[in-house]
Amino acid sequence: MKISSERKKSLDEIQLNINYKFKDINLINTSLTHSSYANESKMRIYENNERLEFLGDVVVNLVVSEYLYHRFSELPEGELTKKRATIVCESSLAFAARKIKLGEYLLLGKGEEATGGRGRESILADTFEALTGAIYIDGGLTNTREFLLGMFEQEVIYALSKGNLFIDYKTELQETLQKRTKSKIEYKVVKEVGPDHNKKFYMDVIVENKVIGSGMGRNKKEAEQMAARQALDRIGKDNE
Repeated sequence: MKISSERKKSLDEIQLNINYKFKDINLINTSLTHSSYANESKMRIYENNERLEFLGDVVVNLVVSEYLYHRFSELPEGELTKKRATIVCESSLAFAARKIKLGEYLLLGKGEEATGGRGRESILADTFEALTGAIYIDGGLTNTREFLLGMFEQEVIYALSKGNLFIDYKTELQETLQKRTKSKIEYKVVKEVGPDHNKKFYMDVIVENKVIGSGMGRNKKEAEQMAARQALDRIGKDNE
């Protein structure tokens, strides 16, 4: 299937986001093609991402199971199963998809587009699994493991201590501070580093003119989340 130059540019962007370069660009394109888009194609030349999603589901579970097995060597099978279920769920996979902006690169049918499918958790979670399957086919288990853990390991570690995965740190910080103060929470970009295609943002979170946390991310939203997480860590230590 021929990929247009405009589509190829979008695929190049998402490859930068995930820090993985595909040998076969058709694989990543297929992983981002929803069945609604494929079904609406007049010539039916588009393959959808459902087969890759099927594979990716298995691979995500394998990588997470392997991670938990080695990290929590003292835990029995039942506890490991519970932790895996906490990690591999629709909301956490959708959060992961949002983190790398998968929704922006999805090929959706007109109906799904009109009803907000680009931001729907089920579609984002399925697409993340399809992308994982595509990386596995293209680059093998080692690259897939690096993609999953390299991008999300810190969230996994933090979330396991909190009881759930891929927490919205900004919301949690707001809820935590509401119990203490009515002051406004402000997020401020301190600096931007790097070229446009690989920029890093440094962010402070400020309450009552005091910096309570700082973070860095590949976009402003991610930097805000990381700043909020540091603020939560500091609040937790202050309460110890």
